[in-house]
Amino acid sequence: MAIDTISAQCFIAVADTGSFTKAAIRVGRTQSAVSQQIAKLENFVEKQLFVRGKIFSLTNEGEIFLGYMRQIFALHREAIDCFKGPELKGEVRFGVPEDFASVFLYDVLREFSQIHPKILLNIECDLTLNLYEKFKHKEFDLAVVKMRPPHEFSHAIELLSEKLEWAGDARLIKKGEAIPLVLSSKPCIYREKAIAALDKKRIKWRLAFSSNSYAGKIAALRAGLGITVFPHTIIPPEIKIIRSHLLPELKDSHFSLLKHKNNNAAVNSFEEFVIKNLK
Repeated sequence: MAIDTISAQCFIAVADTGSFTKAAIRVGRTQSAVSQQIAKLENFVEKQLFVRGKIFSLTNEGEIFLGYMRQIFALHREAIDCFKGPELKGEVRFGVPEDFASVFLYDVLREFSQIHPKILLNIECDLTLNLYEKFKHKEFDLAVVKMRPPHEFSHAIELLSEKLEWAGDARLIKKGEAIPLVLSSKPCIYREKAIAALDKKRIKWRLAFSSNSYAGKIAALRAGLGITVFPHTIIPPEIKIIRSHLLPELKDSHFSLLKHKNNNAAVNSFEEFVIKNLK
């Protein structure tokens, strides 16, 4: 067996996501196909590459192997890019919510910078409504916003849609007492949906902690200051999803990618990387 780029891509995806299911979505293959690729690699190197159990992680040999796989895949992408067209240059101005960037942006930046080192990425994190206003004033070439694609932009697409979840320590929810909330300040889409859902059911709440920082909200949740709402995929493993009849159902969360025009090769290339890492 030869180690090909498909095997490398599957292995990297499983290592990065910690899940065969998420890896399969990333590489556009079935879960069983990804599992078979990993099994073939383990048979080929005659080493166990992953610890499969309650905690799914790389073995020591898997950590070493990952470094080689990243090099193989990066060289493959560089070679393809070299012969597909001239080296891209320029600047991409990208606006993105901080929580989205914290979870999804790492892979995009790593791969993109390896293949297009001469493109300057100018990235700004902010709340969705602020990003949307700046995008309308053409301060960004691309922007991720937490809403459905606005009709006024012809190059807007929906990246993903998923359920919003209540998250934090369920013990903080007590019948008859105001629910302590950890939220961003106004204007925030999640804040609006959480408060609207609670008010509709006439459930008492109080603002226990406010921060526009994703890291700040996670710290507040860990400290037990309150509960919050997040899309399922951006909830870190140490924060629990709350299932309680005392909390109302939340409307789905939508992420869209906005772009002004379709004639900038650098912007189009970065857009492809963002979409590839989410679809």
